[in-house]
Amino acid sequence: MTTRIASRNPFVALAPVRRRPYLTAAVFAVTLACGIAQLADRGLYDHVVRDAARIDAGEWYRLVTGMFFQDGWAFGLTSNLVWLAVFGTLAERVFGRARWLVLYFGCGLFGQVVSYLWLNPVGAGNSMCVVGLIGGLAAVVMVASRRYGVVLPVQFRVLAFAAPVLAVVDTVVHDNHGLPLLLGLALGFLLLPRPVVSGKQG
Repeated sequence: MTTRIASRNPFVALAPVRRRPYLTAAVFAVTLACGIAQLADRGLYDHVVRDAARIDAGEWYRLVTGMFFQDGWAFGLTSNLVWLAVFGTLAERVFGRARWLVLYFGCGLFGQVVSYLWLNPVGAGNSMCVVGLIGGLAAVVMVASRRYGVVLPVQFRVLAFAAPVLAVVDTVVHDNHGLPLLLGLALGFLLLPRPVVSGKQG
């Protein structure tokens, strides 16, 4: 396998097939719309937030709506949308749309359930979905040289291998983003795209 050194845009070397981030844009738009609705009607938040007591009472839909509304309000909405735009676009290009859905909503729902049961029974936000994408991308970076013949800049490799360590520390300090990131990392290895052969990608 020919080794390519990625510099200007490392993830282009991993996913040379150009994919427009339509799925990322769609989820971005829905999350933005929910955030605007929440800011316009502050009472809406009480009906959609992940709340263990209300989930125990049968309002299981909150585990889903908790992925689209923000407990950080305007700041949380802005920062989470920026992260979604950046990592969502990268992950959609590298993994494709079906795998993106598994990483984003699989890790997000897992994070909601773990938060409800243990780490943070009340809250909302799509950040746990985004860290699932980050975990998946970290898996790709870890195997980039061996599997894809792409040598990524050292800072990408350092961050990728640091991600699981930071995720464990995050969980130890009782934050709820570490476990979804670890799940994203595990799923990333299971969902690794096939190496490009003759200009085609799996």
